[in-house]
Amino acid sequence: MTVRPPLPYDGRHVLADFHGCAAPLDDIGLVERALRDAAQTAGATILDLNLHHFGQGQGVTGVALLAESHLSIHTWPEHDYAALDLFLCGRRHDIDAALRVLADAFAPADIARRTIARGYGVAALVD
Repeated sequence: MTVRPPLPYDGRHVLADFHGCAAPLDDIGLVERALRDAAQTAGATILDLNLHHFGQGQGVTGVALLAESHLSIHTWPEHDYAALDLFLCGRRHDIDAALRVLADAFAPADIARRTIARGYGVAALVD
């Protein structure tokens, strides 16, 4: 029996912190639109979108379950801060465009970003 190496797999995982957001981070409608627009711009397919609002003036948690993986956000309006997690499989999906859409929606003063290559034999830090 011949053992074959695994097929190449390309996935990118971006962790981003948005500091000093000018947009209202307690606006569940804004969070939903931003996740939908980011997925569409990246060329991804939304399977489900689940959002939870923690109450008046409180944050929102949202997860877009994608055929290609996921996009998620957790907001803290009291700190003008949002934590994002974007994971997309395949080179045809534009994770950078998705992050730009989210940055345009929430207007952070500063973005801290880490990108990690994911997949078979490519678990190296990209930046």
